[in-house]
Amino acid sequence: MLMSLALGLLLGALSAMVMFPAAEHLRSLQDGERAQATLHTSGACMTGQCEVTFEAGGQTVVADLPVGSGGGKRSVGAPMTVRYQADDPQVVAREADVGGGGAALLAWMSGGAAAFFLVLSGAAAIFLARQRRS
Repeated sequence: MLMSLALGLLLGALSAMVMFPAAEHLRSLQDGERAQATLHTSGACMTGQCEVTFEAGGQTVVADLPVGSGGGKRSVGAPMTVRYQADDPQVVAREADVGGGGAALLAWMSGGAAAFFLVLSGAAAIFLARQRRS
């Protein structure tokens, strides 16, 4: 019961404090400037460990893709379209992710799993309380 409660709270915190804000950040770039980019550093893009290179304002920019980005299976040098903030080109996201990307999916999945484990621990608590009365 305690394990289900702890797991439910942990997944709820992950969803509320990490994944939902990441999805909102990605959505905030929907109206950003568009640029053609190449994958500069590949890795676990979902955890924010990918970099892209693109031209903005006549300068070459190397920027990190945010947490929740897709495209991690692409190799270095792969072309992609990105959106960035005009006043800060370091704030960038893949155009394919500006709808929320994998962060939105993970937010809903971890939120649903959190609700499941919290209901499970509540049901276990009710079951134990009824058994003690018997």
